[in-house]
Amino acid sequence: MKTNQILLNTINFRRRQILAATVGMTCYVVIRPVFGAPATLDTAISEFARGTKVTFGTATAGKVKFDIAELIDNGNAVPISVSVDSPMTDADYVVAMAVFNEKNPQREVIKCRLSPSAGRAQVSTRIRLATSQKLTAIAEMNDGSFYAQTVEVVVTLAACIEE
Repeated sequence: MKTNQILLNTINFRRRQILAATVGMTCYVVIRPVFGAPATLDTAISEFARGTKVTFGTATAGKVKFDIAELIDNGNAVPISVSVDSPMTDADYVVAMAVFNEKNPQREVIKCRLSPSAGRAQVSTRIRLATSQKLTAIAEMNDGSFYAQTVEVVVTLAACIEE
C-alpha cells in the first residue's frame, strides 16, 4: 500500500513538472516574437554593431561584397553570397558577418562568426524573402569596425508571409 502511495506521488510530481514546462514554453513561444524582433532594419543593424558607426559601401566599391540577384522570380529559395575584403590573418580578420532584411517577419536572416583559420571571409546560402525589400550585409572586423552594403531586390513571387 505504501509503495502505491509513493508511486502516485511521483507520478503527480512528474505531471506537474510537465504541465509547468508546457505552460512555460507556450508563454515563451507566444511572447518572444513580440519582444524578440527589432522594429526596423536600422534598429537591427544598430543592435548588431552595438551602436558603433557602420561604414556603408556601394555595389562597385567597399569592403563588403553582397552578391544577390536584383530581380527574384521566387522568394522561397534565393541564393546569396557575402564576402569581405580581408586577408584573414591574426592581425586583420572578420569576426562576424550578418545579413538583415527590411520586410520579413524576422529581421535577422543569417549571423555567423569567423576566425583567421576560416581562410576566406565568404558565406553563401539560400534565404526566403517575403516581398521586394532592402537587404543589408554587415561585417565586424577584429579592430571593432563595421562595414556594410545594402542591396534593394524585387521579388515577384513572395514567400514566408505571416497573416
